[in-house]
Amino acid sequence: MSEKPLKILEKMTDLDTGSPCNWCPGCGDFGILVALKQALFELKIDPENTMIVSGIGCGSQAPHLIKVYGFHSLHGRALPVATAMKMANHKMNVIVIGGDGDGYGIGMAHFIHTARRNFDITYIVQNNQVYGLTKGQTSPTSDKGFKTKSTPEGVLEIAIRPLGVSIVAGATFAARGFAGDVMHLKDLIKQGIQHKGFSHIDALQPCVTFNKVNTYQWYQQRIYKLEKEEGYDPTNRAMALQKAEEWGDRIAVGVYYKEERPTYIDELPQLKDKALVDYDPADVDFAATLQNYF
Repeated sequence: MSEKPLKILEKMTDLDTGSPCNWCPGCGDFGILVALKQALFELKIDPENTMIVSGIGCGSQAPHLIKVYGFHSLHGRALPVATAMKMANHKMNVIVIGGDGDGYGIGMAHFIHTARRNFDITYIVQNNQVYGLTKGQTSPTSDKGFKTKSTPEGVLEIAIRPLGVSIVAGATFAARGFAGDVMHLKDLIKQGIQHKGFSHIDALQPCVTFNKVNTYQWYQQRIYKLEKEEGYDPTNRAMALQKAEEWGDRIAVGVYYKEERPTYIDELPQLKDKALVDYDPADVDFAATLQNYF
């Protein structure tokens, strides 16, 4: 089976689909969308060898808005769909995008196990600290005391620190970006795609309609870049975990942690020479297997 020649992107608009977008004006999802498209364009990613998988949420419209292959999956189930796709064709670029409720709430178990298996997948989480699609309820990353329609007296639970979760679970690339700094976020996404292993990027994404606390201005007063932090070493796991707990007056963006470790696919000798989709079923003898069932 001969390989198809790569389709080279000549301009960023080659990634436009023409599909309408109904995000609120000023939504942080726009910044994340532009950053992702710019990252794909600058890396000269082959659109015909790229898949974007999303869950359910405002930002999960992404597969409809970027001209690559796309799959709009169930709430919290984007990662298992993506891992199946990676197993079937590990040569494909697989990117997952979804909200904080999708990934850190109903999808938390999938998040943890995909990280520890170290699938070569890039996972971008649009973290707006509120459920925007369902009109403003508390999310797993809402700060304690945050008032929403579902918690009018304030959130009782402490917020999840997602980067700490992914690092402890086994992610080999953990980073945080800000939708209000598209160029910096784009560079993080490029690094995540180029990294061989599970790349988790927590993208701080202001919700201009339902979150009046964590605004663009709120973030701009607190954000600093890890790459400018003297002495910070992203290969130091203990240092990364300490930074992952930091929140409030100072919020770091940048690469928190990275390491090189064999991916899940690397451990499968059956896929060493070629992808699963390249095998011809006619060349496989199922007789011995079938005998076990009859």
